Amino acid sequence: MSSEMVTVDEIPFPPQITVAKPLSLLGHGITDIEIHFLQIKFTAIGVYMEPDVVKHLQQWKAPVEKFIRVVVIKEIKGSQYGVQLESFVRDSLAAVDKYEEEEEEALEKVVDFFQSKYFKKDSIITYYFPATSAPAEIGFVSADEGKEEAKMKVENANVVEMIKKWYLGGTRGVSPSIISSIANTLSSNLSK
Repeated sequence: MSSEMVTVDEIPFPPQITVAKPLSLLGHGITDIEIHFLQIKFTAIGVYMEPDVVKHLQQWKAPVEKFIRVVVIKEIKGSQYGVQLESFVRDSLAAVDKYEEEEEEALEKVVDFFQSKYFKKDSIITYYFPATSAPAEIGFVSADEGKEEAKMKVENANVVEMIKKWYLGGTRGVSPSIISSIANTLSSNLSK
């Protein structure tokens, strides 16, 4: 792994972050939308995992820690972001018949966490997924000077799994560029 910062749309990402243990930047990308032939970029994302993940490649079920760092490029209301996340998680859980009252309550807490926040440019959203499926931790730091990180835990394993799939879920994920970047990194590590 390189020790140089990786730049994603002019946003620097460190090559390694330590949560419970050191995690390496294995992929990066952006979320964007095309409106009237203009590409509007919303976030730059870095995905950190234990380098040992290549030993456990089984459709993202590797028992390794994962950390996702999302940096806001285009300002957006937290409520808008929360609605997008809620829609994906709810629809995905309903499709596999796992959307019950417990999942609804857990997802509602996640949406409430984002509801009052305003994602200014350079604000940071983090997702920490321990090697076990739950609890996961979501963090938010506003780009405003002196703002402390707000954090919440997500205890419901089904909701945690679908939030993870929102970013790392292949064809239905929020950013195909992340999936491509991670696949390229894992592929190059497998051939070593």
